Amino acid sequence: MRIITGTAKGHRLKFPKGTKTRPATDLVRGAIFSMLERIADNWSTVLDLFSGSGALGIEALSRGAGWVDFVERNPKCCAIIKENLETTRLADRAHVYCCSVNRALSFLDKEYDIILMDPPYADATIGDFVMQLVNSPLVGEKTTMVITHSPRLTLNPAYGAMALIKEQRHGDSCISIYRKEVTS
Repeated sequence: MRIITGTAKGHRLKFPKGTKTRPATDLVRGAIFSMLERIADNWSTVLDLFSGSGALGIEALSRGAGWVDFVERNPKCCAIIKENLETTRLADRAHVYCCSVNRALSFLDKEYDIILMDPPYADATIGDFVMQLVNSPLVGEKTTMVITHSPRLTLNPAYGAMALIKEQRHGDSCISIYRKEVTS
C-alpha cells in the first residue's frame, strides 16, 4: 500500500496485521480522490472516520488537505497511523483520536469540508451512524461525505439533507458520495 500522488507520492504505508482492518486498495483510493477532485472545492479540514491505517486521510494530506483528524478505536491502528504520518512527514497537519467514532462525535465540534468513512463492511447499522453524523455540528452546508461500503449493503439515497450525488463500484467495494441538497 502506497500514497498514490501529491507531496508524499510513493511512500509505503504500514497497515495493521492481525486485526479486522481492511485497508482501502490503491484502486479504491484513486477512485475516491478522482471523484473528490471534481466535486469538492475546499479541502481545508478533513475527518477520517474508522481510519484503520490512515491511508485515506494521509492521501488527502498528500493531495493538499490543510488538516486531517483521524478517528480509530484500535490502539494498534492508532500507533500505525501516527507512524505513517511521521514517515510521510505529514504529522504536523493531523491529529489522531484513539476512540470510537461515537465517542468522537461527543467531543468533536468543528465543521469539516470532507468526511471520509471506511467502516467495517459487516456493520449493517452504518446508515444509523450516518444519520447521527448528518445531524451533528461536523456536517455543514458544503460538507462532502464519502462512504466506502460493501455492495451488498444498500445505503439510502438521502440522510436528512445529505443526498447521494455519486456512487461507483470497484470490485468488492462501493463508494457513495453525499452532499447537502441545494434548495432554491
